[in-house]
Amino acid sequence: MEWRVRAIRGATTVSENTVAAIRDAVTELLDEIETHNQIDHEEMISVIFTTTRDLDTIFPAAIARERPHWDNVALLDLQQMHVEGSLERCIRCLIHINTPVSQTEIYHPYLRQAKNLRPDWSLAQLSSSPL
Repeated sequence: MEWRVRAIRGATTVSENTVAAIRDAVTELLDEIETHNQIDHEEMISVIFTTTRDLDTIFPAAIARERPHWDNVALLDLQQMHVEGSLERCIRCLIHINTPVSQTEIYHPYLRQAKNLRPDWSLAQLSSSPL
């Protein structure tokens, strides 16, 4: 099987702009990504986190940096472009990774209120998940 650079997307929301709430959401999101995608940390290229402008108490990358095997991964935090009426208190994640897995086999978790961002993926992944 041929190895390629792939992207893993994910998003979640938090109930409030606190370190504890953001830490809980980022940890849950990254746990979900790692569990369902068989991540080889040596093959991770970079991770970009974005947050909406209403989240400013901690950098998601700082939380990721605390995880085992994430100490040498290139991490970047950005502020998501504000669009009036868009989902509030949202954290998005984009992971670039070398993998032999096909794009259609990658699991992209959209958790909490972020499920509304990609309902097509949430339903498709729910139906393909083992019970």
